[in-house]
Amino acid sequence: MTDDLVLRRQVCFALYAASRALTDVYRPILDGFGLTYPQYLVLLVLWQRDTGPESTPDADAGPTVSELGAALRLDSGTLSPLLKRLEAAGLVVRRRSTRDERRVEIGLTAQGRELRERMDDVPACVARATGLTADELFALRDTLTRVTDTIHRQKEQ
Repeated sequence: MTDDLVLRRQVCFALYAASRALTDVYRPILDGFGLTYPQYLVLLVLWQRDTGPESTPDADAGPTVSELGAALRLDSGTLSPLLKRLEAAGLVVRRRSTRDERRVEIGLTAQGRELRERMDDVPACVARATGLTADELFALRDTLTRVTDTIHRQKEQ
């Protein structure tokens, strides 16, 4: 008989438990900003891709819903309610593309941009909670990214 089917030996359980633990670290921090963890992830992508004020004449500057979904590995059924809540909170705007009306683009509002500055210390707070060094966290992130990318590539073949 082998020990391969023991819970503590399962990589999947270690990842699942670590993910839940990290989400639990984020929860009280994000609650202070009125955000859920998935909403925070959406904002991270938008902050990274931000091209300027929502009043910019080029209304096609923001990422589309499908681009956000691809970046976050979320389907539109999951992403759309998140975007609606972020829009209701005044953090993002959704608009039809001027080039292709089938596409919905997402842009940050001034309030959404301002929130980024207020949340600058969130990654450091979370990093401290892990008890890992910066190098250990970077190595862990890179390993998990490699695992995720490999699995997705295999699914696409």
